[in-house]
Amino acid sequence: MRETLNLDVGLPGGIPYSRLPLVCCLVAFILTFFVTRTIVRYIRKHADSDAPRKWWQPRNISGGGGLHIHHVVIGVILVMVSGVTMVTLAVDGGVPEFTAASIFFGIGAALVLDEFALILHLSDVYWAEDGRTSVDAVFVAVAVAGLLVLGFNPLSFFDVDIWRSDHSVAARAVVVAAAVLTLALAVVVLLKGKVWTGLVGMFITPLLVIGAIRLSRPHAPWARWRYTNRPRKMHRALERERWLRRPVVQAKLWLQDAISGMPKFPDDALVDQELDREIRAAPAPRQEPVTQEVT
Repeated sequence: MRETLNLDVGLPGGIPYSRLPLVCCLVAFILTFFVTRTIVRYIRKHADSDAPRKWWQPRNISGGGGLHIHHVVIGVILVMVSGVTMVTLAVDGGVPEFTAASIFFGIGAALVLDEFALILHLSDVYWAEDGRTSVDAVFVAVAVAGLLVLGFNPLSFFDVDIWRSDHSVAARAVVVAAAVLTLALAVVVLLKGKVWTGLVGMFITPLLVIGAIRLSRPHAPWARWRYTNRPRKMHRALERERWLRRPVVQAKLWLQDAISGMPKFPDDALVDQELDREIRAAPAPRQEPVTQEVT
């Protein structure tokens, strides 16, 4: 396929076709910078306004406990995902330049993720409790890279072979429907707060089905929308979460302490404290005040 491309045919402006990815990167960079600056200025201009925001109006992204998530966090995630994608899709692993570039990318990714908590909190929390976020980010990166090395395809729901071999409308409709269904399951799993199930489920699709039909985590958006008026179901979700998370939290704390330089098995009080911090019931959706017009 590559040999059939005529690389002598240039893009408008005399730019060689081989530089199309670089052109797209530059255009995306300029447009994103312009749009980001516009949105940030809009948010800053309306920061002191008490008027209720419409769903389409830009606003700051906040996490649990009022944590403000800056757009640099989104940028780091996109850079990491795109970098791993380009390394994974390298056409020839024997090209020394690709191999050297992948080594430097791995080094840079490790240095960035080791300070991910600083980027997230914009504060030096390396040795603090919030610094554990960096270790979590490294765990995610290692898990994704490991699945890719083992040959798992994150787009396994999209059967490229059928798409290429069978050009009938019915076959392609089935492939697209399966892709849409799988992505919908992934969204449900993430809304239920099961990040690891959703992440690994993108490689192993049956996990998405299991995660979608099981109870939501009690603090997740799904529980906030559907469990706050059903106390028995919320109680089941809390009890189940505490039972399932206890061994995970024990292993997580031990490994995080080992990586941080202080390996020790966490005592029950520390585990209970972490469980109390992580496991909580989602607050009920906020009801917008109803204003009556005076005639």
